[in-house]
Amino acid sequence: MSAVFNFTFVPWFRSVAPYIHMHRGKTFVVGIAGEAIAAGKLQHLAQDLALIQSMGVKIVLVHGFRPQVNEQLRAKGHEAKYSHGMRITDELALDCAQEAAGQLRYEIEAAFSQGLPNTPMAGSTVRVISGNFLTARPVGIVDGVDFKHSGLVRKVDVAGISRTLDFGAMVLLSPFGFSPTGEAFNLTMEEVATSVAIALQADKLIFITEIPGIRVQPGVPEGEDNPIDTELPLAAAEALLAQAGPSTQPTDTGFYLQHCVKACKAGVERSHILPFALDGALLLEIYVHDGVGTMVIDEKLENLREATADDVGGILQLIEPFEKDGTLVKRSRTEIERDASQYTVIEHDGVIFACAALYPYPEAKTAEMAALTVSPQSQGQGDGEKVLKRVEHRARAMGLQSIFVLTTRTKHWFLKRGFQQVEPDWLPDARKRKYNADRKSLVLVKKLL
Repeated sequence: MSAVFNFTFVPWFRSVAPYIHMHRGKTFVVGIAGEAIAAGKLQHLAQDLALIQSMGVKIVLVHGFRPQVNEQLRAKGHEAKYSHGMRITDELALDCAQEAAGQLRYEIEAAFSQGLPNTPMAGSTVRVISGNFLTARPVGIVDGVDFKHSGLVRKVDVAGISRTLDFGAMVLLSPFGFSPTGEAFNLTMEEVATSVAIALQADKLIFITEIPGIRVQPGVPEGEDNPIDTELPLAAAEALLAQAGPSTQPTDTGFYLQHCVKACKAGVERSHILPFALDGALLLEIYVHDGVGTMVIDEKLENLREATADDVGGILQLIEPFEKDGTLVKRSRTEIERDASQYTVIEHDGVIFACAALYPYPEAKTAEMAALTVSPQSQGQGDGEKVLKRVEHRARAMGLQSIFVLTTRTKHWFLKRGFQQVEPDWLPDARKRKYNADRKSLVLVKKLL
């Protein structure tokens, strides 16, 4: 059993370690829906947040309180009133919101003050500091609806929050803000978390929600044939929002997505939608490449570029499994170091996920694309296509008229992308002399128009 544990733990820890290193010193704004707390998830969320903070992440925690306020209203014989996806906060609703916020703040602070016994964070001390970090303004009257004491974020005390985070504490924010005259306004968790993330230029905005993320086919019932879209480019997210239309319910496609898009457009690198129903969703999203929810990302953050000497280790790690199973011809570290500038790579979160080399034969107006490799973790996401297009662009810039590949197992992938099979005799003389007849590699050529 010990040997089995070691066999699984070591590669797992090695895969997680780069993310631990990468996130150290970063700032995450985490918005937890009130439904998560009502569902009894607070204790496990507190454990996970404490663990993440212990690994050097600065955390601003924003809690929601929709179900808690509604419960208070019902207890007093009143029903909640909404319009445009926001609560209409009259005097009674404001009292209920203040009461619910006070109770939730107490529960959250208590959860972080228990030393987290019988957990990996046993004996740890997590300082949680709240304060009047938000200035608010009234929503006012919209389309004839008076929102009364409902408000919007006017200003975020960035300096105050930053000092608190630098002190090593976790910042806790309730969805409340105050005007310069001291008037209280009921805000939404989603707007507070988004505004704070933008103001701080946080590295991540994370919503822990009632929904599992954004489905590949929104509106179609969930199932194996309609999985979660784990990585949603900003442009695709914007198109999806336009298609979805106004969103007023938390289960609507655009309800959380609109805030993710807003944050991403305003400079927050990544925004996430996670399900609170899945235990450990926060850890799985942050420290596992594929994650478990939906991440909205500006595609510019995915670095498609030419390789440098610093990428040699990452390229070797990527291609080694394919060399072992015979898909690729083995290349030495010396050879890759020598040819590093010939490689195009896709680097994501500091990890190389795809690569290809381009070896020109100018006298024949052609070039060989070699070692085209995509990590198993990201296959099916178009990385191979991106690298191919970049290699084609490089070849055209050299004035070449075609590129060719030698392959034993991926013929059909190349045929679908405009390559045509030719006889080995087609190869440039310099390459023909190095052709290994024992491998019986197929030669495929693509003309560059």
